[in-house]
Amino acid sequence: MPKFKTIAFDADDTLWVNEPIFTSTRQQFEEILSTYIHFDENLEKELYAVESRNLRLFGYGIKGFTLSMIESALELTDYKIHGKDIERIIGLGKEMLEHPVQVLPGIEDILDLLENHYQLMIITKGDLWDQESKVARSGLMRYFDLVEIVSEKNPDSYRDVLRRNQIEVEDFLMIGNSLKSDVLPVVELGGTAIHIPFHDTWTHEQMDKSEIKDLSYVEMSSVSELKSFLGV
Repeated sequence: MPKFKTIAFDADDTLWVNEPIFTSTRQQFEEILSTYIHFDENLEKELYAVESRNLRLFGYGIKGFTLSMIESALELTDYKIHGKDIERIIGLGKEMLEHPVQVLPGIEDILDLLENHYQLMIITKGDLWDQESKVARSGLMRYFDLVEIVSEKNPDSYRDVLRRNQIEVEDFLMIGNSLKSDVLPVVELGGTAIHIPFHDTWTHEQMDKSEIKDLSYVEMSSVSELKSFLGV
């Protein structure tokens, strides 16, 4: 087993709960629209389609998601939605931004074990203000030496993060819940990554394992397995 010097964690759905908040908001959004249109399984697909086409403009995060909900509501109701209901959708976005940060079980225990042995960092993507706020409100910042908030997670962005912080890829371990964003880009660089799946994953982050080909990574069911993996 390589002797890592730096261990990086994804934030959303790796350190704390995130996607269930979006799932709950989508359900409330559907309830608002149900007074205008007949609900069917295509409604979520329509919202995701709008989100996807807006990513290049708004990036990832709650603010972009809220704007996409408003745009979807206008299109799906043929612009008949009332101003009060647009206000309710904006309110959903504000509630998401103010939602308490729920740290996942076992995270603080493993960080307690790791903090004196490794340089610890967070690498997350999304809206800068929102992600900085969640890091601060999580109470976890005391464990981390570095925090990197990027607009996208791909091999180039990881390469830039490592170069900027003078970290050699062979000394680096990445841990996250998304194969697409947290694991495979690091493996493509020649690094080591651990996948710890979360029960609720955004459609954009889902991928068929047949797409992985011969890329090798470590799979764990719980962050507690890091203890034996690292021998701490």
